[in-house]
Amino acid sequence: MTPLKVVPRLLRVASVLLAWRLDDLVDATHLYRPLKLLRPLLARPRANVAELSRGERLRLALTELGPIFVKAGQVLSTRRDLVPEDIADELSLLQDSVAPFPGAEARAIVERQLKAPIGRLYAHFDETPLASASIAQVHAAELTDGRAVVVKVLRPGIDAQIARDVKLLRSLGELAQRWHPNADKIRPLDVVAEVEKMLENELDLQREGASASLLKRNFASGADLYVPAVHWDFTAARVLTLERVHGVSSDDIAAIDAAGIDRKALAAKGVRVFYEQVFRDNFFHADAHPGNIWVDTARTGEPRFIALDFGIMGSLPEADQYWLAQNFIALFERDYARIAQLHVAAGWMPASVRLDELEAAVRTVCEPYFTRPLSQISLAELVVKLFQTARRFELTLQPQLILLQKTLLNIEGVGRMLDPEIDIWAVAHPVLKRILRERYSPLRTLRDVRKRLPEWLHHAPELPDLVREALRQSGRGEQRVVSDPLALAVLRDNARRQHKLLACGLLGSALLIGSALLWTLAPQHGPWPPLGTGVAGLLAFAIGWPRSR
Repeated sequence: MTPLKVVPRLLRVASVLLAWRLDDLVDATHLYRPLKLLRPLLARPRANVAELSRGERLRLALTELGPIFVKAGQVLSTRRDLVPEDIADELSLLQDSVAPFPGAEARAIVERQLKAPIGRLYAHFDETPLASASIAQVHAAELTDGRAVVVKVLRPGIDAQIARDVKLLRSLGELAQRWHPNADKIRPLDVVAEVEKMLENELDLQREGASASLLKRNFASGADLYVPAVHWDFTAARVLTLERVHGVSSDDIAAIDAAGIDRKALAAKGVRVFYEQVFRDNFFHADAHPGNIWVDTARTGEPRFIALDFGIMGSLPEADQYWLAQNFIALFERDYARIAQLHVAAGWMPASVRLDELEAAVRTVCEPYFTRPLSQISLAELVVKLFQTARRFELTLQPQLILLQKTLLNIEGVGRMLDPEIDIWAVAHPVLKRILRERYSPLRTLRDVRKRLPEWLHHAPELPDLVREALRQSGRGEQRVVSDPLALAVLRDNARRQHKLLACGLLGSALLIGSALLWTLAPQHGPWPPLGTGVAGLLAFAIGWPRSR
């Protein structure tokens, strides 16, 4: 977007901000102070705007500016370590409710996308939408075989509108990156990229259908979480047809009580489902507000949730998933030293950080919480406080964790709404330990080895050359002229440890490959012979691994 094209849009943004008297919100940021000078030229304040809180004014302004700003507000609502609490609370209410577009236009989009008249596709298609949001709206329909479905249709022209607004948001992010005093920690361009990726995913309804299918497979029994089935014959990039489900919003306490559902059991199940999605499946619903998480009122004896709207799903790199799980376990067990070590090991903080000082800071934040009953401790609140503390130690924002933090806040909010006395710690701790025990068990390791065995065998002929080159490098390192006797002793010690590591590594690799071959070629003997060989390989690695000094 060229500078001249940006100007009209920037002026409109400025006009809306000033109309809602939001210049006082950003007065401390020098970048936005010139907006005050434009007030007489752009807009008059809305009626009764002075009676509204600053958070309400910001929420209403973002809603007026359109979907891209609404999404940015939703992301900001998760950064409670950066945004004041009253503003974060208001931004969390953004639900994208907007006026619907004509049903006849939705009908035409369906026919163009599915390449057939609506009468051949559906026995009935209701042009009055069931729900309408800023990106799409949903219509009730019925298939020719009588099955009830809902049809989600993207808004016409939404692609161009979002592309224009993303360019503007990126321009604003570049300004903030250049001028904001904490830009290196907030990383505004990364936040913009996260918003852009979220919107890009939401604009592809075929991708949303694929996400729904995967989540349904992960919870195939449907006992805890039910996911509506996708009708692929009636789905395209701009149209998604799903099984119609019935339930009530998870914040409709009166309806849940009227159905006779045990809210305590339901709340605990919600926490378990969240941790299973994140740490068992590494695929979680990242827009889990009450409007997207329903309760099945038809199942009173064994309550369950119903998931809707799969446009925003999250997953983590395997390393981040591991570090995060270990951090949660350390937090549950009040192991503050390990929390400090994990943050540095994960690369979330520089290696120059003093671990003892970081440990003391974490302890200072956490200990007051543990004086309360565990049922009164908000895990989401504690995580936010830890982020605030960690910023003093040069914590770098991890964009891939933004969706997870947002989901954690949503899930805890739903859980406490259903059961104000829920002990989230007591529910989450055993679930997370069980998942980690299963995920990193010896059998799981052997399965992974068996899966990767063809790739290893493919590269096996290169191993002798790699070993020879490693030995050459080690030999060249020993032959360097060193005049300092202490330095020479250190070099010799390092060389001995490298040779030991190399030898044990070769032995361990051979034993692991052998165990995988045993399991692959002789599965009738069960897992125990290859398990014993695999454990021996792991022990070889452990013996050769250099000890910390």
